[in-house]
Amino acid sequence: MSESRRQRRGPSLRARRRRRLFAVLASAAAMVLLVVGAFVWVPTLMQSPTPAAASAPASPVATPEPDPEFTPRSDAELLLARVDDPNVCAVSFAGDGISDTPVLETQGTLYAHLPSPAREGAVFAGWYTTPADAAAFTITQRVNGSRAVACTDRQITLTGAWKSPEENVAEKAKVPILMYHQFTTKPEGESGWLRGNYAFIGDFDAQMNHIATGGFYLPTWRELGDFIDGKLYLPNHSVIITDDDADQTWFDLAAPVVDKYKLLTTSFMITAYRQDPAPNIYVLRRSHTHDMHKAGANGKGEMVNLPADQIAADLETSASVLGVKEVIAYPFGHFNDTSKKGLAQAGFEMARTIEPGYVSIGTDKLALPVQRINYGMGVDALIGMIG
Repeated sequence: MSESRRQRRGPSLRARRRRRLFAVLASAAAMVLLVVGAFVWVPTLMQSPTPAAASAPASPVATPEPDPEFTPRSDAELLLARVDDPNVCAVSFAGDGISDTPVLETQGTLYAHLPSPAREGAVFAGWYTTPADAAAFTITQRVNGSRAVACTDRQITLTGAWKSPEENVAEKAKVPILMYHQFTTKPEGESGWLRGNYAFIGDFDAQMNHIATGGFYLPTWRELGDFIDGKLYLPNHSVIITDDDADQTWFDLAAPVVDKYKLLTTSFMITAYRQDPAPNIYVLRRSHTHDMHKAGANGKGEMVNLPADQIAADLETSASVLGVKEVIAYPFGHFNDTSKKGLAQAGFEMARTIEPGYVSIGTDKLALPVQRINYGMGVDALIGMIG
């Protein structure tokens, strides 16, 4: 083939293959250089400021301003957040050595969850409405389970106070437990052998008025127990009001007087005979046994005739009706060591007798003495008992 024909046909096949191979290799080399350059150039670009940025001062990191409207919620507020009831009140506690957490109480009911603080070398002297009252031990401003709950904006703070053991003993407190039975509207009283049991309701009203206006403190049974153990200070101006048998005259005549003067009382109920609900918030129902208010074989009460396990079983039944184990009143005032064993076996801590006397530090909790109120006793007689 002539030279002119070869030039018209173009490069040979071998030459064209070499050119394509060279182009592929060149493209691959360029791609490798591009990738390597990206790994080197991009981080450098990200780390190195531009000339303008390098010359400008660094901007300070902004700190968010605190929200002036936000304040952490207190323990009492956190407690209230769990309930929707507008009548629930969060009760907080303050005072020297006081670390008790807030509790919930319901307005219009008696305080039921107040703690009993303890401190080495000191005797707790109660809760008060203000720090000033706590410092002065103001009896009328001392708050316990005899007081109805009342608070503002669903919160209240009570302040605790302390006495030394020496001060507690020096008080020489003697707490009277008043014992009433039945009531009558007749000034001349009732006839019959139980005449002495019936207090004239006019006398009862006058006596309750004296207690309500005379600055007396009404301890709960738990407080009385702590007082006996030397763990709680009670002032000499303390008194406990009780009724035996929960007679119908108690419900009809006496309970409204108690409600009027807002005085804590205890009605000892024979639960085999009646199981009425409390007539108002100021009446505590406590056990007068379930079915042991009757004479045994020797003419004395069942409490001194039955074995301890049967006594305990009866009291367990009574407690299941009343919903509480705390204190009982011995039927007819009869008791012995077996009676005490039955009480302890059933889980009761205290028992009231009909023996005359006053409760003081160290009194036998299972033999609490009383001050009996009989027909014809007016305010003067009461003052002679309790001051």
